[in-house]
Amino acid sequence: MSADTVLLVIDAQESFRHRPYFREDEVGVYIASQQALIDGAKRAALPVVQIFHVEEAGVFSEGSGFVRPLAPLRIEADAVFRKRRHSALVGSGLDVWLTENHIRRVIISGIRTEQCCETTARHASDLGYEVDYVGEATLTFPMTDKSGREWSAAEIRARTELVLADRFARIVSVEQVLNGLSARAVA
Repeated sequence: MSADTVLLVIDAQESFRHRPYFREDEVGVYIASQQALIDGAKRAALPVVQIFHVEEAGVFSEGSGFVRPLAPLRIEADAVFRKRRHSALVGSGLDVWLTENHIRRVIISGIRTEQCCETTARHASDLGYEVDYVGEATLTFPMTDKSGREWSAAEIRARTELVLADRFARIVSVEQVLNGLSARAVA
């Protein structure tokens, strides 16, 4: 990891607790992984960028009171952006901030695995950024396809990593990122 790297924490917000598909069962594991990344980035003086999804109405609206970090996540972001699209790089100002700060590598984490995290990873890759995708530091929820089959969160995560790997992103574990950050802090 180098000074041109940033940790993106995408849509890790309370809004999701108020959606009908939300399930608490994997939140604890996700929070532990996400918090480890945030804490490791802070120790290594790596910028942490928080992105919130916002909409005009409902639980993703600013007025809902739910556009805040998913509890019990602790994050002191170096920059905060709000987005209205799946990609954090569309209309949020993040793209300008990355350019101004000479960022070349983004570490992707957050909610939802196959939606905003995957979309941002693909978009960042297409823009020429090096992308590290930390699937275990993403959270999603089971989904049912049109034939009635329910896809588990683990299956969705595996599918996302499959389609991103070596095409749009380098798939990394929390441990790999933290080891890289530790090496950076020592250097």
